Amino acid sequence: MPSGNQHNGTLHVVATPLGNLDDITLRAIKTLQHSGAIACEDTRRAAILLRHLGITGKQLVSYHDYNEPAAISRIARLLEEGVDVSLITDAGTPAISDPGFLMVRTLREKGFTILPVPGPSALTAALSVSPLPVSSFFFAGFLPHKKGRKSRLEFLVSLGATFVLYESPYRIRKLLEELAALLPDGELFIAREMTKIHEEYLSGSAAMLAEKLPAEKIRGEFVVVVHPCVCAHPEKNSSSNQYNEHADHH
Repeated sequence: MPSGNQHNGTLHVVATPLGNLDDITLRAIKTLQHSGAIACEDTRRAAILLRHLGITGKQLVSYHDYNEPAAISRIARLLEEGVDVSLITDAGTPAISDPGFLMVRTLREKGFTILPVPGPSALTAALSVSPLPVSSFFFAGFLPHKKGRKSRLEFLVSLGATFVLYESPYRIRKLLEELAALLPDGELFIAREMTKIHEEYLSGSAAMLAEKLPAEKIRGEFVVVVHPCVCAHPEKNSSSNQYNEHADHH
């Protein structure tokens, strides 16, 4: 536990570009410049960003789902030594369906100071150009790959409100098939490769979007915004108690 008489470092949770390396805030750049160490998902990806920003000489600490306990202990030691640390992921805002939650929770419990450095997020970027109503919504992140996937999706559909998913290129076709069966009249908006050369935005029913996907190998992760057709769920036109209890408002 940090001592009140000791100067401890601060953990900065820094949002980084989704794809276009110019999408980074001035504060994020300054924070990375002044941090003694940078915790990152992939040290190679982090090195590319740091080179682009002209930042050198930083200690890079690998931090991902498979080494969390050891990495958190190492970061805690650095903070105890008075070293400021930046936490970044491969793209976007850490801890939003990306590594970061366990580190933030553990270090906060230990009494360390943790500050956000806001910036790019795949979630908010997609919602900002979505033609669907998103004044309130439920963010569900990635669905389970197998066990619990069907029941989770059925729960989301039962809310009768807009919900948002992340999906990989390997399961996007499966997701659209599932949504076509559960919400044939629903409206969807999907965003792929945002801020990159081949960024793409499509809207329509699940069945329509399945036809629009390229026949060849699909690349890039997807943000999928789903809005149930009002006529299909008239009794859920207004936010239900269930939605109010479970939804994450952003």
